[in-house]
Amino acid sequence: MKKAAAFKRVLLKLSGEALMGKESSGIAVEPIAAEPILQIVGGIQDLVQHGVEVGIVIGGGNIFRGIRGEKLAIQRTPADQMGMLATIINGIALSQALEQCGVHNVIMSAIDCHPIAEPYQWQKALEYIEQKKVVIFVGGTGSPYFTTDTAAALRASEIHAEALLKATKVNGVYSQDPLKFPDAIRYTQISYREVLAQKLDVMDATAIALAMSNRIPILVFDMWATKKFSDVLHDTSLATIVS
Repeated sequence: MKKAAAFKRVLLKLSGEALMGKESSGIAVEPIAAEPILQIVGGIQDLVQHGVEVGIVIGGGNIFRGIRGEKLAIQRTPADQMGMLATIINGIALSQALEQCGVHNVIMSAIDCHPIAEPYQWQKALEYIEQKKVVIFVGGTGSPYFTTDTAAALRASEIHAEALLKATKVNGVYSQDPLKFPDAIRYTQISYREVLAQKLDVMDATAIALAMSNRIPILVFDMWATKKFSDVLHDTSLATIVS
């Protein structure tokens, strides 16, 4: 018997880099390089099989980050728009990978790009989620100067998610980057205010503040070490809880 998940509805935040697999950029397409992508899809499938309603916000950093536009003398607004378009490409790739595994999904975009993706409407998004379809939110917030982390907190609030799952390369929140500082301290639980006060690299301040105001706990976990994402929802040792 499958163990019931602690949360009925979650918002999963994925970085665009997660789709690179073992490539240096872009989206992995070769079988070996794409293995990590299949693991992520398996983790999402696991949530669905456990009866969890899932929304996903995906970044575009594997293709283009708006902040990089400065190096190309591109102004911030068009640079961020390029980043938004990158998230749409990633959303299509993720959608197709999920469909191949039998996970029905819908792509909704904050910027108008019909017929590639449906325009985002929160009422319609709620309908899809209640129909047990995975909803992939792309296009960020639809406005420049906001990160996809903020988009994740925003969409989590709008769909009434009970938790925001932040998939990363480390198993939680640390006092410093554990990949650079071996003596970094790992937190099992930490408050939103402590994250903001210590300027910890979890999500940007706007995203943290939004999650705090809507009382949405953030579970930070290692997406590569956790094959069954549902385990994160009831095993506190697998993630740091920001609440």
